[in-house]
Amino acid sequence: MTGLGLLWPNAAPDTAAQQRREGFTRVRQKVAFGADDQNECVTAVLAYLRSVADVEVVQPSDTWPEFSRIVGEKVATGEADYGVLMCWTGTGTAMAANKVKGVRAAQAWDPWIAESARRWNDANVLALSLKRTAPDVAVDCVKAFLSVGESDPDERDTIALIQDL
Repeated sequence: MTGLGLLWPNAAPDTAAQQRREGFTRVRQKVAFGADDQNECVTAVLAYLRSVADVEVVQPSDTWPEFSRIVGEKVATGEADYGVLMCWTGTGTAMAANKVKGVRAAQAWDPWIAESARRWNDANVLALSLKRTAPDVAVDCVKAFLSVGESDPDERDTIALIQDL
């Protein structure tokens, strides 16, 4: 039984990504979330995430690089399917998360960028500005990011090159 309460035959794979690859459907994604401040934008994003995913909120530590690393590690190890990070600009958290091997964090400011980062770059962490993004736009960015099930197959070879950098 998964966090959704859905009954799977035998043991279901641990993450939504694994379940999609193995033919399972109707799974809630696991999302690791971190933010270094609290405001209307953060509240809106968290409310949306909690309505569509199992969310683990990484408690802010002393610095945004630390919680960004923790979110990145959760994604890289498969504890979470995706990560969402929010800081004043979104830039610092993306930079910090990208230091974790296996993380492909992308900063987005509109839904097209967020969706395209998943589709064409296989981004697995979304970074948003909590100061310069309107709450409804931030939620739309998260919706767009999570709406892409798999990256574009035509880009897989190019995306694989990132791992070798």
